[in-house]
Amino acid sequence: MHYAPRTIAFGCELLHLPLAPEPLALQKVHNRMFESGTPLYRNFSVTGEAVVLSNPTSLPQALSSAAFLKDRIQFREELTGMTTEDFVHRVLDTSAQVCEARGLQIFTAQVVTIRTLINPRHFKDSRDFLRQGVFGFGAELSDFGREAQLFGLRLVFPPAQEQSNAFTLRIESYAGDSRSLFLENQGSFGPTVVTRGLEPLGAHIEATYEFLVRRVLTFLGHFDARTEA
Repeated sequence: MHYAPRTIAFGCELLHLPLAPEPLALQKVHNRMFESGTPLYRNFSVTGEAVVLSNPTSLPQALSSAAFLKDRIQFREELTGMTTEDFVHRVLDTSAQVCEARGLQIFTAQVVTIRTLINPRHFKDSRDFLRQGVFGFGAELSDFGREAQLFGLRLVFPPAQEQSNAFTLRIESYAGDSRSLFLENQGSFGPTVVTRGLEPLGAHIEATYEFLVRRVLTFLGHFDARTEA
């Protein structure tokens, strides 16, 4: 069944051995971004815990940043309209420059989080879709003595013989818009050796997104085929 996913957030954490943030080295990276003519991040700031590169955003809830902490790099794009391809490019380009500037040899783990929204095709309310279409709840809910306003499902897919990574999936009704279904997939991946190339980092982001838009949407389509009661 065809859906039109609307991705609202990308996140990527690259974990490494503890290392001082080195504001001066990261300032040089930021300067080189501006020298290229098309900087990935326009702003540079230093907080008590991190060095942060960021971009101004047009929405109060939006965020576009790369934070460099003692033991990890955190990339966040929320409500910026960024595509998966653009996010992959941003993570790889920025990481490559930072690894060179700071002498990083290995990322010990990578955690990718992607959030997207879809509209069920046969249900006007995502709560009805989950309550009736997916869970098949009926009078049993009256046992709670009050009306539930959010329905959800959490599934964990641990590493297997053919797939070395884990996925943690959330499917929920969306408080911000009753028509929309909220989907979040978090992928956890093992080490990436910098000297062997950073391409696996991009592949892991794409795999996390692909699981959402292929596997999860196919799964939900089985239930969305039912007509609304």
